Amino acid sequence: MPEKRTHSEGHDAGRVERHPDGPTTRAGRDRDLAALRDAVSRHRLVTVTGAVGTGKSRLAQAAAALPEAPWPKTVQVRWHDGIPVGRHALTARLLRSLTTTPPPDRPASDLAAVVEALPPGDLLLLLDDVDPVHTECVGLVQALLMARPELRILVTARRPLGLGDETVLRLGPLPVETGGTDPGHSPAAAFLLARARERGWNGEEPDPAVVARVCRLLEGVPLALELAAGRLEEWTMDELAEHVATDQCRLADPAPPLRRHRSLRTAVGAVHALCPPAPRRTWRRLSVFEGPFTETAAAFVCAGSGLAPHEVPPALALLSATGVLQVLGDPGAVHRPRYRMTRAARDFGTERLGAAGELQATRDRHAVHFRGVAAVAETLWNTGLQRQAVQTVRDEHDDLTALVRHAAGRADLAETALEAMLHLWFWWAVHDHAAEGAGHLHALLPRLPADSRLLAHGRWLAAWLGAAADPQEARALLDLAWPVAVLDGDDALVGRIAHVRGTLAWQRQDLEAAAVQYRLAADTVPTGAPGGPPPTVSLAALSVVQAHLSPTAAASTARRALAQRSGQNDAWATALAHYAHAFADHRAGHPGRARHRARHALAQLEAQVDAPQARTALRRLLATLGPGTGQADGSPLPPHRPPLPTPRAGTRTAAATASPTQR
Repeated sequence: MPEKRTHSEGHDAGRVERHPDGPTTRAGRDRDLAALRDAVSRHRLVTVTGAVGTGKSRLAQAAAALPEAPWPKTVQVRWHDGIPVGRHALTARLLRSLTTTPPPDRPASDLAAVVEALPPGDLLLLLDDVDPVHTECVGLVQALLMARPELRILVTARRPLGLGDETVLRLGPLPVETGGTDPGHSPAAAFLLARARERGWNGEEPDPAVVARVCRLLEGVPLALELAAGRLEEWTMDELAEHVATDQCRLADPAPPLRRHRSLRTAVGAVHALCPPAPRRTWRRLSVFEGPFTETAAAFVCAGSGLAPHEVPPALALLSATGVLQVLGDPGAVHRPRYRMTRAARDFGTERLGAAGELQATRDRHAVHFRGVAAVAETLWNTGLQRQAVQTVRDEHDDLTALVRHAAGRADLAETALEAMLHLWFWWAVHDHAAEGAGHLHALLPRLPADSRLLAHGRWLAAWLGAAADPQEARALLDLAWPVAVLDGDDALVGRIAHVRGTLAWQRQDLEAAAVQYRLAADTVPTGAPGGPPPTVSLAALSVVQAHLSPTAAASTARRALAQRSGQNDAWATALAHYAHAFADHRAGHPGRARHRARHALAQLEAQVDAPQARTALRRLLATLGPGTGQADGSPLPPHRPPLPTPRAGTRTAAATASPTQR
């Protein structure tokens, strides 16, 4: 085997070469290492890119140390921390690495001198961590490849060089999930525990679920995991999880191999320092997003900070290229991509946003934007695009939740947040999120001024969502909301309060009172009124109550519910009306007809919207009806007890005794 010669510069250059595969293998990088070695063997220019702390340098050094490499020599140049970057700095550094001292009659930046100093024969040139000299590196690499056809160059940087013959290996975080039953054996978890034990930690075997939570919070970034491992000498794994959940930038190492790795804040700050002013301002403004966001949302939130709208898209591209933002979806697809800021970058950006005095103004714009998102989602729901409405809420759920959390600490945001919550009534009530919605409302309602026009609406929705869990509190909230609704002449609110009162009466088994309240709701709520369920839902609930007294009247009420104009655009309300009609048939002793109606309603519902409780009710009714038209002896089936009256908010007892049509 030819003798392998390594020229290196950098105070940690030999650290991995002594154990070239050790850190990489333990970090779960076997596949990446094999791919990089194959790429360097077959291509002249390979660049390893990735966000800060993903282990680009270690992987490149392990690949360069391949024992059976087709290149007999390796020259490595590592960029140091804290050294000023001037013109031709990388060229001068490479020349010093090759010759120890530049030729006296040639300037240190002379490219021809570098070419002459390169060892003869096949050679691998490793240019490590070249982000501070990225522009110069592009020209230097292109010139060297043209001058030396046998030369191979391996580059590590946060973004590609952009040359035509470049092969790029994008290095991501370590996987935090195994796909199996034991999250403690994910590559990220194995790396965290191995690093902790190397540092002398000998604690008891931690709970795999807690380890997995730490890895998810740190997003599998090797540098963050390594810094976290160093804190296990003073924190338990549970304490570590709580610390990194609130501020990852505090993770630090007193003696790191690189100065910029002494803390996660410093490492991320090194990326920030290389950004131009516009991307820096964009970065700190975007840190208010807690979930994925669109370019449109970014432009809206960034407005007012000295950024013009046309400056935001280039900033997003640069931040994505350097790993500050993750791009979700295919940038070339019909749908525009969404962006997500890494957690450490978000913590850093929030610090900078507060230091710039822009935190409150940016959160105000964030709140206004997501109030608009909630309004759009309700409009989609009311116009028949209910799957799209639900998907909109799912996409923006993290930031809608963040809006409530921020408003709980700022009274001036409470009305904006409550308005967004009211727009999303269908998400809380129809999709089994009643407990979450009730919790948000209980946090917001005390923050509203006593004369707020939204207070009565918020109390009604809180009562509806919490009726199953706490009927007494629901009645108290309705008693407060009722006088306001009557004095304001708000027919929609009057009717919806009556609907919840009907549900409370149904829970008390007071069928006559329930029927009166549901009829009042159906006759009072205007058709097409936003902010809550349509009259169809109250008619369906009334039909279910009547089915216990007069199946014929119940069937007539169900037909009236199906004839409502709102049913044309509301698959959920229509499914409840079909359910009520099928239940009336069942109570009248027509199980075959009931089964046909229920099957038809279930097929329509599943094709148009995801409504878990309505779907479950129809399936339970079908299960009760059985495969035939009656029992084996020809007698009618026993009465079916509808399963749930209100949005579920945490009580299984109530869930076992009432009906979803009475929501």
